[in-house]
Amino acid sequence: MNLRVGDLVEVRGEAEILATLDERGELESLPFMPEMARFCGRRMTVHKVAHKLCDTISRSGMRRMERAVHLTGARCDGGEHGGCQTACSLYWKEAWLKRVDPDEPQAPPTPEPELLPLLRANTRKDADHYSCQATELLRAAPACLPFRDLGQYVTDVRTGNAGVASVVRAFLAGLFNRFQELSKKALPRRLWIRRGLRWGFVEGRAGRVTPTEELDLKPGELVRIRSKKEILDTLNADLLNRGLGFEEEMARYCGRTARVRARVERCLDEKTGRMLSMKSPCIVLDDLVCEGVYNANCPREFVPFWREIWLERLPPGDGDTP
Repeated sequence: MNLRVGDLVEVRGEAEILATLDERGELESLPFMPEMARFCGRRMTVHKVAHKLCDTISRSGMRRMERAVHLTGARCDGGEHGGCQTACSLYWKEAWLKRVDPDEPQAPPTPEPELLPLLRANTRKDADHYSCQATELLRAAPACLPFRDLGQYVTDVRTGNAGVASVVRAFLAGLFNRFQELSKKALPRRLWIRRGLRWGFVEGRAGRVTPTEELDLKPGELVRIRSKKEILDTLNADLLNRGLGFEEEMARYCGRTARVRARVERCLDEKTGRMLSMKSPCIVLDDLVCEGVYNANCPREFVPFWREIWLERLPPGDGDTP
């Protein structure tokens, strides 16, 4: 379909989508999830072309995805996956969409009863394990996408995923990170740049037991993300605070103000599909996503989880309005 960012599409009806799915409710190993059925018949715009994704399961790098997009405002609400609060951006195969003209009249949706039972039957594995797009991404995107594959950067620009300046910045960050990896293997420590850290230079300074803080933040409250130095003092050598990771992409938001969107207490483990209940709830903030700036402009746009110790509450009326 040669879709680009901003193109108007209509999600096909349930019967049309059902005809594209196998007995597992998948197309090209990508599940059509029950949470997606509510979008059938709706007109939406392409947010990003999902021609690649970062592998957060086996950490193999970037993977190639074929004929898929992300749509504006279409995130998983976890309603059919035990209340998972990860809020993943949903993948839409082109076969599930059709391009429409803005002036073309929209036909009323015609619900079909066959779709949801098939999807639900393949979603729940047992009482604590689920299958979703995130857990099946290695099957849906089996081919690795090497950093040296320049075609991915051309596609970023051609589809509107990123501008030329953003692509150049991401490429240079990736080149620097690969140099750092090689230097740590081949050079003596005294010749390492910034101790061999990846671009963004995030290095944990806490010991094995990391500190914690409870603010009891509520949705709608205004917070400021603490400084990078303050956050690094809460991380161990693996960049974890009580098991939750902090990454270079998140460090870009240090010092910014934002509103609390939700407290996260449940999420799926992508590797196993097991529902995890957090011992210490974490926070998601409005309008802050991983933009892939240091990671080849990955279009997945994860919603970062924040420990409360990484945030400070602002009094009402204090600070800039996000």
